[in-house]
Amino acid sequence: MLTKRIIPCLDIKDGRTVKGVNFEGLRDAGDPVELAKRYSEEGADELVFLDITATLEKRKTLVELVKRIAAEINIPFTVGGGIKTVDEIEELLKSGADKVSLNSSIVKNPDLINEASTAFGAQAIVAAVDAKRHGDSWNVYIKGGTEDTGLDAIEWMQEIEKRGAGEILLTSMDRDGTKSGFDIDILDKINGIVHIPVIASGGAGTVQHCIEAITKGNADAVLAASIFHFKEIEIKDLKEKMKAANIEVRQT
Repeated sequence: MLTKRIIPCLDIKDGRTVKGVNFEGLRDAGDPVELAKRYSEEGADELVFLDITATLEKRKTLVELVKRIAAEINIPFTVGGGIKTVDEIEELLKSGADKVSLNSSIVKNPDLINEASTAFGAQAIVAAVDAKRHGDSWNVYIKGGTEDTGLDAIEWMQEIEKRGAGEILLTSMDRDGTKSGFDIDILDKINGIVHIPVIASGGAGTVQHCIEAITKGNADAVLAASIFHFKEIEIKDLKEKMKAANIEVRQT
């Protein structure tokens, strides 16, 4: 059994870490370099950095900030936000990112998944999906959750896998920042269909929520922000409780 991963997420706006609820009402959560260093030292398995307004503001991800963070950590590092081309992916990988997260750009140009996977390997390509429930299904949203594409999220994630992405970062917009638990329904549904790892995102509030994302939703990793930023849950404690629930985790 593959070990399950704990992944703190740094949502970045104007060079600061921020956190909101349902993608709105952002509040400051600290210096991203300091937080990244802390998480690396506390035993996080990976780190995700999302420049959340890059697409809306039509600019590149903050390359210099990526370099500063990469210099302070020794864990795998995923970077996303406003990435549109293979050249931009290459620049970020050369700046210290281990993987890139693609969202709006691959909805508009799905061939970018194929091109990026061929150029850098599937392991470097994380397809991010922001999903919101519509009746009995879920739609894909882009541009920081501001635009409904009308795409069915389950069908889109199947296409993502076929095109060569190595991993899916699935965020429930309905649960984001609410601390009410992950959307187990969509996690369980997609994990019964695709064969690449799925990272659960959106809704972490308790240790039990993280455990259920894995035991009920069959997620390969849990991603969270505010519970770690504000030290509501310590990564070491979370790993110990997951281990007690018979979940294989990496040692801190």
